[in-house]
Amino acid sequence: MRKIIVLLFLLKGINAAAQDLAFGRKMLDTLTSEYFWGRGYTNDGMKKAAEFLSNEFKAYGLEPMNGKNYFQPFSYPVNTFPGKMEVTVNGKTLLPGRDFIVSPESKGMKAAGELEPLDSIQFINRGEKVIVKIQEKLTWDISPEVAPYALILVEKKAIKETPGSFAINIENKLLSNFKTANVCGIIRGTEKPDSIILVTAHYDHLGGMGRDTYFPGANDNASGVSLLLNLAHYYAKHPQKYSIGFICFAGEEAGLIGSKYFTENPLVPLKSIRFLINTDLAGTGEEGIMVVNATEFPKEFELMTQINKDEKLLADVKPRGKAAISDHYFFTEKGVPAFYFYTMGGIKAYHDVFDKASTLPLNEHEDLFKLLTQFTSKLMSQ
Repeated sequence: MRKIIVLLFLLKGINAAAQDLAFGRKMLDTLTSEYFWGRGYTNDGMKKAAEFLSNEFKAYGLEPMNGKNYFQPFSYPVNTFPGKMEVTVNGKTLLPGRDFIVSPESKGMKAAGELEPLDSIQFINRGEKVIVKIQEKLTWDISPEVAPYALILVEKKAIKETPGSFAINIENKLLSNFKTANVCGIIRGTEKPDSIILVTAHYDHLGGMGRDTYFPGANDNASGVSLLLNLAHYYAKHPQKYSIGFICFAGEEAGLIGSKYFTENPLVPLKSIRFLINTDLAGTGEEGIMVVNATEFPKEFELMTQINKDEKLLADVKPRGKAAISDHYFFTEKGVPAFYFYTMGGIKAYHDVFDKASTLPLNEHEDLFKLLTQFTSKLMSQ
């Protein structure tokens, strides 16, 4: 009988882990779907994602952090490309996202002409103010302004000959006051509700470039949001001694705008935050994770590494110092203890059209879930 009970317990644990991964995979597939159009600035992508996350928080039973709804609205300028996206070089039609990208500050225009070399990789038409630059890898980004030129970045393998002629038809639109929102929910603590542990992740990505191309943003950062949602779903069913807050930030790709706005307009007292855990790029993990701010908070880092060692979870938990590379940063600058971790190894897709759910393994999703729940538990027991 004892063997049967032990077996049933083990099976229950295995099934729970499988459910964690299935939940995470479902969220990843959803957030990277065409409906959300890269969770960006065209086709209402970011707005649709914010509404989805708000509905998830409500379904789990989280309270709005501001007491009214889950949104913390703000705005900022951004250059967008909602329409035509046509480029030919040497008479060859190039595919957006795969053969070329438009540098994010570029001006929209319809033009054609000859190109002269500036150097071995840059070619220019001075009259039309068009620059063609050859790149080894195409990675896109966000710009808050429009330049007086169009810069076309062409993947090296897309053209075999030196660029000599071009034709482009590109439409841009500067949104001087793009409106979006952080999505914020909380589960009140059963004993010390004024002590808070925050779990954060940015939900925005790059959106679309033209009418037919969008950047799914699977690893960056649908993976982190999926992990956050899994934790929110779990803690809603298992309230803790401390309050557990969850923030999905907008505007990270545009310069950590959402997290900076929150620290300047906090919905909870910053001094009440015991610790913040920020997850961004959580979709791989063959080589473990890197923990930013590990050297700033050595006691908590030692706690995390000991849990990982005892439970035999990740291949490695590596320390890194302070870095302004994700949404933890402005919290740390305000005196809030925080870690930002990202997974290492596996696929290298980043800020490109190849960062998609179908090729992202999520191979350490369950172990990350276990590491963070146990780390949170230890923080609350100190």
